[in-house]
Amino acid sequence: MHWTLHFGVSAGRHLYHSAIFQRLVGWRNLWICTQQLHYRSSSTSTGCRNLVSLGSVFRPPAPSTENLASISGERIQGVRHFSLSSALTAFFGVGRGGNNDGKVKLTLKDVAELIQKKKCHRIIVMAGAGLSTPSGIPDFRSPKSGLYDNLQQYNIPYPEAIFELSYFFQNPKPFYMLAKELYPGKYRPNYTHYFLRLLLEKGLLLRLYTQNIDGLERVAGIPADKLVEAHGTFASATCTVCRRSYPGEDFRADVMAEQIPQCPVCTGIIKPDIVFFGEDLPQRFFLHLTDFPMADLLFVIGTSLEVEPFASLAGAVRSSVPRLLINRDLVGPFAYQPQYNDVAELGDVVGGVEKVVTLLGWKEELQELIKKETEKLDTKGK
Repeated sequence: MHWTLHFGVSAGRHLYHSAIFQRLVGWRNLWICTQQLHYRSSSTSTGCRNLVSLGSVFRPPAPSTENLASISGERIQGVRHFSLSSALTAFFGVGRGGNNDGKVKLTLKDVAELIQKKKCHRIIVMAGAGLSTPSGIPDFRSPKSGLYDNLQQYNIPYPEAIFELSYFFQNPKPFYMLAKELYPGKYRPNYTHYFLRLLLEKGLLLRLYTQNIDGLERVAGIPADKLVEAHGTFASATCTVCRRSYPGEDFRADVMAEQIPQCPVCTGIIKPDIVFFGEDLPQRFFLHLTDFPMADLLFVIGTSLEVEPFASLAGAVRSSVPRLLINRDLVGPFAYQPQYNDVAELGDVVGGVEKVVTLLGWKEELQELIKKETEKLDTKGK
């Protein structure tokens, strides 16, 4: 067959199958929305207003005055996109079902014993803004103290504009004023960051997926190959004109001086590799396609599980895999589709992690790690 004809036929088949799959995903989304509405019993739910196609799955939702962006990575309220991994697991039976078959409910102590007995040694952690708030970084939505309220000082037309590329090219100054507050070096890791570091040192951490852009995971000693910074990072930066890449630290002096960094080659504006509205997620995010099927334990820490496609990763592990939520509130599938092997430790995040550490018998070891790393940071800061 002539290659052009062959390509045309193949492309036609791809489009046909893609259309069928998107229709199936649409029905699946409708079912998810029904479950969420049944749980919430509230007319304020925005889930069913936003059924989307697969074409928009792997990028942040388009901003509106109803949506709330998260600077430290907590949430964007409104849109509930459905990730490809969750769609595949839902339709082909790899993921989590709703039938618990009368199985005994797992407890926090059970999870600790699974770790101690090495029955769980490929742990994935999903972390949101609640991981960093104990370090002094405000979340986005807290009244008066949240960054959402404080964005008004930057004289922007609406809060989401600070993360829109179109506004950034018109007036990058507000973003860099905010970047000065969030740039790595001002804040330090907290107890929970070092708990994750201890998981790494014990060979238990498969990967840490974080919504935060503060870089505290790196400061705590989590290496880049163990990190997936789903919403980007200040650790690197890219010229918006010639696309050259630079270490983020190269432009720290400019940011601290409230100057707009410029490319030394073409004089274009340098933008930290933070994901703005409409931008593609980092390529490393797609490691979830191989990571989550391998995991034997999932920690979900300090996140509302409302930002997609990140939120749907909570459902991408196998149905037999225990999931531990350490969070202020019951969220996501822990609320609307709980499983027998789901454990929720609600309240203060650090307090919840302390309980886990105590059950594991790691209290003294973790304190020693924190002391050692704090001394390093003190020495570095002199």
